[in-house]
Amino acid sequence: MSPTSSSGALAGSFSDDLALALRMADAADAVAMSRFDAADLSIEVKPDASYVTEADIATEKAIRAILSAERPDDAVLGEEFGSAGDSARQWIIDPIDGTHNYLKGIPIWATLIALAVDGVPRVGVVSQPSIGRRWWAAQGEGAWTNGGAQPRRLAVSTVDSLDRSSVSFQSIAQWDDAGHLDGLIRLSRTVWRDRGYGDAWPYMLLAEGRLEMVAEFDVKEYDIAALGPIITEAGGRMTAFDGTDSLSTRSVLATNGALHQSFLDFFARATDSEATA
Repeated sequence: MSPTSSSGALAGSFSDDLALALRMADAADAVAMSRFDAADLSIEVKPDASYVTEADIATEKAIRAILSAERPDDAVLGEEFGSAGDSARQWIIDPIDGTHNYLKGIPIWATLIALAVDGVPRVGVVSQPSIGRRWWAAQGEGAWTNGGAQPRRLAVSTVDSLDRSSVSFQSIAQWDDAGHLDGLIRLSRTVWRDRGYGDAWPYMLLAEGRLEMVAEFDVKEYDIAALGPIITEAGGRMTAFDGTDSLSTRSVLATNGALHQSFLDFFARATDSEATA
């Protein structure tokens, strides 16, 4: 499924890393798809009450095996096996983003692979094999996707007003737990369209120019690292919900760039209103 040979997106300082990330995504796709929607899929509950399947574990093992062979000096952070190494170059892996969908046989899940250098994501791959889609980017080399005879370069939308924007909010419960439910309701009354598409997919819709904003809370580094290079190389912007730039934050606000400050201002006003209510 690797589309790199004809994309023209591999010329640059991270070309070898991007090529490796795409090969790791190929391996991950094969492992994850071999158990997708299996009647006898093994499922366990982790100490944090989240679910993990045998496919999550096997997929991360497959990626780490390739890294061990080809980038033994690089550090690794993965959802299922934690961190290893202390290099400035760190691979960040979410073997199956959307495990709840995966274990229910719903095809909206993806493998996320990123390379961060000095804490900044430089390479990102999002592979969603159940629907035959993949998105990828490296710093300075553009963002790309498959789905046609040739890879297609991504660009965010040019929508520049909130009332014409389409947004994804992930889940009502998540916004409620974060104390921003009132802001979400106000947003739904302001924008053109709102939907909870879920997990990594809406970020890729943003990079394709189909949405103008995605925001969520309670995220980990491995949930968002691969998304950043794709969104920024497509012309968008991704920060924490309050506008700060940090991989270690537990929130994310991604936009088409043109509306980033407008969304930040909107949520700041909504938060102030909630505080004085």
